[in-house]
Amino acid sequence: MTAKASTTKKFTILPNHIAIVPDGNGRWAERQGLPRLSGHRAGAENTRRMINYLNEYPIKYVTLYGFSTENWSRPEEEVKGLFQILTDFIGKCIPELNQNGVKLRHLGRLNELPPDLQSAINGAVAATKNNTGMTLSLAFNYGGRAEILDAVRRLMAAGVPSKDIDEELFSDYLYTAGLPDVDLLIRAGDELRLSNFLIWQTAYSEYQFTKVLWPDFSKKDIDKALLSFSRRQRRFGGL
Repeated sequence: MTAKASTTKKFTILPNHIAIVPDGNGRWAERQGLPRLSGHRAGAENTRRMINYLNEYPIKYVTLYGFSTENWSRPEEEVKGLFQILTDFIGKCIPELNQNGVKLRHLGRLNELPPDLQSAINGAVAATKNNTGMTLSLAFNYGGRAEILDAVRRLMAAGVPSKDIDEELFSDYLYTAGLPDVDLLIRAGDELRLSNFLIWQTAYSEYQFTKVLWPDFSKKDIDKALLSFSRRQRRFGGL
């Protein structure tokens, strides 16, 4: 039995698209008596583990919240450190992504990021574009409200008549164009909010909040979220 067949057997229903808020890295480091950036590095390493584990399931889309448009207000040293951690993370992950058939996408305002980070992201997207397995979207310098505003600007620039705009067309102008709506949103770190993440795409998502800080988040926590999802009845506003 393959790994995918073995893990799939646990659940009757699996989400097609999972979004994750990997929160709690800084608090994890503080509890360990370490600098906050050590927590972010630990979180990045755990992200690699969780991506590989999720890829054992037939889950087609995974979206990770890496850096929000509001995170620029953090101390400059931490922001620069986060950029370097992501650059290193991408370099380490490309061989694994290609080996596992994972396609990488970026969601957010790429042009506001440092040139070397832009280059790393663009290179990883290009290197994995022909992969046909799971699509991994990295939301970095992303904000849900910014995404909606940018979509409106693109619609206006394209001269689309207002009478032609419906939800389907509007979705085509979002960063997530071509991706399905989120079925399950998981937030680590003991916070009970969306934090401006995929606010259009999570209109009918199921939510799973956990007190576990992201560096400690494990396979059993993913399985717990998937089991909870499989037991829910989704009505999408119907009876």
